[in-house]
Amino acid sequence: MADKDTKTELFSISTAGAGQDQQERTGTGVGRVYECYVQPCLAELLGSTLFIFVGCVSVVTSAGIPGTIQPALAHGLSLAVVIAVFGEISGGHFNPAVSVCVYLMGGMELILLGPYVLAQMFGGMIAAGLVKVISPSSQYNNASGAAFSAIKTAEDVGAVTVSEVVMTLFLTMVISMAAVNGRTRSQFAPFCIGLTVTANILAGGMISGACMNPARAFGPAVVANYWDYHWVYWVGPLAGAMLTVCIVRLLMGDKKTRIVLK
Repeated sequence: MADKDTKTELFSISTAGAGQDQQERTGTGVGRVYECYVQPCLAELLGSTLFIFVGCVSVVTSAGIPGTIQPALAHGLSLAVVIAVFGEISGGHFNPAVSVCVYLMGGMELILLGPYVLAQMFGGMIAAGLVKVISPSSQYNNASGAAFSAIKTAEDVGAVTVSEVVMTLFLTMVISMAAVNGRTRSQFAPFCIGLTVTANILAGGMISGACMNPARAFGPAVVANYWDYHWVYWVGPLAGAMLTVCIVRLLMGDKKTRIVLK
């Protein structure tokens, strides 16, 4: 049972690091600092770059094609893969809203929160830059550089914001229950999380673009210089993450996670 808990503790980063016991973090000084703090940030940078690159390419290449199947599968599958690959190093967040949620759930140190968010944002910018380099100008411009452009008028803001809140609530709830909460933690967490992203994009892609990830919105916005209503893609996901924290901390978490009625 102890071995199972260790192998499935994705998203939870403590002083000892994700997916490893304290004793396994051998060494002192520079080596320990690198494994506990530097390497996880590098994993977040690389994983965010790969995930967002695949997602943005799928949006650019499918621009003008009806439906959201290609972006949904590309985002969901690539996220599941990078979580499975890098989860034992960094926890596999690749999303500022997820990092905030995990921190407030007690799954990571405060000292890592800022560096994680910065790494994810830089990863988004690198990915968006690579997409611009490899994409034909006509396709790239037609897709606004894979930036989120669902909001055309101020009347759309309410629907898009609510959509982002609910979809991010769904995503972070799956993450919290499948990868952080001890009682419900599952070794299939990467698969479940990838499927959740796919389902959300299929359901809400035509409404808000189904961002759920401020880093995914920020990178293309910087490279394409497209900032129309960009704030919605920070407010919506962060609000959804906060709602998840409230629900799990107050109602659905196990005794270690729940802060009331223990």
